[in-house]
Amino acid sequence: MSSEPTGLASHAYLDALKMLARRELSEAQVRQRLARRGHDEAAADAAIERLREERAIDDARVAEAIARTESASRRRGRLRAQRRIESAGIATAVARRAVDDVYGSIDGDALLEASLDRRLRGRETVADDREMQRLYRYLVGQGFEPDKVMALLRKRVRRR
Repeated sequence: MSSEPTGLASHAYLDALKMLARRELSEAQVRQRLARRGHDEAAADAAIERLREERAIDDARVAEAIARTESASRRRGRLRAQRRIESAGIATAVARRAVDDVYGSIDGDALLEASLDRRLRGRETVADDREMQRLYRYLVGQGFEPDKVMALLRKRVRRR
């Protein structure tokens, strides 16, 4: 009878390993997916502990990977990256540290300008107040600081 919990933990471990082979996941994401697959809490705990010992699960590494993706590929701001990391079930302190590390080496103003340029599709100026409001909502939603967004948009608004 004592081999059954070990067998369940081993099955949960193998399921988790398959999940991690596809993509980097946080501990909370693995735990949630194991529960969805019907593994009990004890088996999931044992599997996650083993994966943590083997460094197959590392929330700091996952947080940094998400921050790099949000900044480089998706060209999003710090705030959006931090929200995305926290939504993966990673602690706020770990998320903040990863965002600080990744965005510390990036020129945030240049990232904001690139995001605006992409949205303007080759135009240099913002056409009117309505477009300015729409761009403001978009850029703030992308995680850029509201005061920096407004300053950039004011520089780019078409003078009448």
